[in-house]
Amino acid sequence: MNALAKTIGQSVKPRPSARTERKNIVFHRDADYRRCLKQLAAAGIVPVKKVDAFRLICCHADKSSDWKALNAHPRVAFAERDRKAKAHDVVIPSRIPWNVKRVKAPPQWNTSGFGAGAKIGILDTGIARSPDLTIAGGVNTIGGKSFADDNGHGTHVAGIAAATGRQRIYGVAPKAKLFAVKVLDASGSGFISDIVEGIDWCLSRGIRIMNMSFGLTGDSAILKAAIVKARRRGAVIVASPGNSGTALRRIDAPARYPQTIAVAATTRANRVAFFSSRGKGIDIAAPGVNILSTWLGGTYRRESGTSMSAPHVTGAAALLRAIRPKLTATEVARRIKKAALPIPGGANAVGSGLLQAAPAAAGLKRLKRTP
Repeated sequence: MNALAKTIGQSVKPRPSARTERKNIVFHRDADYRRCLKQLAAAGIVPVKKVDAFRLICCHADKSSDWKALNAHPRVAFAERDRKAKAHDVVIPSRIPWNVKRVKAPPQWNTSGFGAGAKIGILDTGIARSPDLTIAGGVNTIGGKSFADDNGHGTHVAGIAAATGRQRIYGVAPKAKLFAVKVLDASGSGFISDIVEGIDWCLSRGIRIMNMSFGLTGDSAILKAAIVKARRRGAVIVASPGNSGTALRRIDAPARYPQTIAVAATTRANRVAFFSSRGKGIDIAAPGVNILSTWLGGTYRRESGTSMSAPHVTGAAALLRAIRPKLTATEVARRIKKAALPIPGGANAVGSGLLQAAPAAAGLKRLKRTP
């Protein structure tokens, strides 16, 4: 036994350092366990802990030591690194707006890595710098080099989808990669050709989740063709249906195209907002009244509209794709609609109901990513 204790003593250290790690040694017999403790004490080594009932000694050990021989010793049951277990809790930070909680995004953050790895294209007025936004890149298709926001709308939409929570608020998918696709000008309007160019830019860069919080009451063959192509290429396209309430008989394009997910706006009372457009093609609903999000100049502002409801679903799509990157656009839409919470209003007003991100992702298992 002296030889065994000597072998252990050569590898263990009296205190932790960058070159050590905790090791657990478990003995078959109580007598061997106690003899080893005495030998270590004689050498001036105090274990991190000992558990008599399991004949376990935990020590700080040199990382470079070869423990194969010790593991093979007939008197040792096993020797292994003292690993860390992790509590199965859900990390829910405190700076979460009511609307993000309402769509059940936080319970899915741990599983989805907060949306890490998913790419979101915000086709809008651009995105401004903000302490709560990380912009991975962008493009200006309306003329000019800057994709910075000069309106505020795009920045507000981006924050709902993916605000990081570094300073004040969290979005639905805080670690998703945001791309500013500036297709609308300072007045909040833009040509169809600029929007189509923005869609093409996203597709060419592997951005397969797009938020379109804009619309037109008329129609466009080329916009529809671009949406169809994007969907065929695997893009999840989320669109706002408009803010015309019951005044019009149909929702705006591109939300009315079947290749998009059209998102109505709801209140804090889970009722359809008075301004939310109604009509065939509404798929689901999400909060869109008095929504706090990022704004110009690093500030924050409350806004209302279906423009605010759409990015909740965009963020939810990012959470699902973060768990399963190759999940098809069809499956993303199906899961999101199937998991919705039924609320009053009818299909033409709220679609399947209120977005519920965590239930939509239920059953998906995060795949191991290759380096």
